[in-house]
Order: sequence, then C-alpha cells, then structure tokens
Amino acid sequence: MCRNIKTLHNFAPPATEEEIRASSLQFVRKLSGFTRPSKANENAFICAVEKVTLAARQLLDSLVTNAPPRNRETEAIRARARSAKRLGLAPVAVMAGHNHS
Repeated sequence: MCRNIKTLHNFAPPATEEEIRASSLQFVRKLSGFTRPSKANENAFICAVEKVTLAARQLLDSLVTNAPPRNRETEAIRARARSAKRLGLAPVAVMAGHNHS
C-alpha cells in the first residue's frame, strides 16, 4: 500500500499539490488500515488527509539542500530498475522512436 509514497523533495519541477495529496492519502490509508473508510470514519479520514497534506507541504517548503534538483524521468527509470531487480525480472529496454502498437 505504501509503495505509492514517493520522495517529493528536490525535484525539478517541484512536487505538485496533487502529488503531495496523493502521498498524504497513501500515508493515512497505511496508518488507518482503510483503503476507503466507513461512513462513521469518513470525516476523521478526510480531516487526517488534509492535515497530513498541509504538514507535507510545509515540510517540503522548509527543506534546504545544496544538491542540484533531481530529474523525475531519470529517477523513475532508476526506480523501475530497482523494482525489476527486486522482483527478479529482466530489465525492460525503452527504445525511442519505435511504435509498439
């Protein structure tokens, strides 16, 4: 469930509000154990997502680094390679300019 929580700090372009909220939602889902809360817990769940989103935005806005921003595409390729290695899969080559339809 938490594999969807991604590092959002120090990327170019910076994380969007949608990305921050998606990570916050995954965090609250993990903590609560609910993918979708019951009606009785819905307000508490939504409130928690909003508060975590705000805290995450404040954290990202306050972090400082001297490292150059990371490239999203490069990091995505690295993550796929790590996942393939972890799962014992052969790496998938991406061939530019080829139509696979």
